[in-house]
Amino acid sequence: MMHGNAGQAADRDYVLQRMSEQDSLYVLEYPGYGARTGTPTLEAMNQAASEAYQLLSSRNPTTPICALGESIGSGPACALAREKVPPDKIVLVVPFDSLAKVAAGHFPFLPVRFLLRDHWDNVESLNHYTGPVEIFGAEHDTIIPIRHARALASQISNARFTAIPGGHNDWSEHNEVRIRR
Repeated sequence: MMHGNAGQAADRDYVLQRMSEQDSLYVLEYPGYGARTGTPTLEAMNQAASEAYQLLSSRNPTTPICALGESIGSGPACALAREKVPPDKIVLVVPFDSLAKVAAGHFPFLPVRFLLRDHWDNVESLNHYTGPVEIFGAEHDTIIPIRHARALASQISNARFTAIPGGHNDWSEHNEVRIRR
């Protein structure tokens, strides 16, 4: 799991209630989060996701791996689609299509494309991914409005979109989100 911006990996146990008891959860801690040193940039977070994914893959070569991306974590999760052997499945909860488009929606009067330091583009990252993609967008999300999850799903041929009730930070309270390999 590549978690959202607030908090740290140790606070993500709420995901377990949305998973099968037969599955395991590995939550990546980003550079600069929790006790991990570093700076949380696009490059550092994508690299950390790649290293964690490669480690899990090498230790569990016959086990299917599903990458779960939550909010900003959808960027590094989608970047894994570019791995030589990508995840078997990608699940995205309250994701964005493009970080620049989300920022532009919040600040329409600013040239945010030029001001943003990191430019994750999940549509581009998933462009050639052939595995299943499940996308859950929250109907009352004011941080990453549901239109971004819908736009992402509409541009990925192997995506399945589900609208869930609630807002950005309460997705795990809804039974509609079921994370299965």
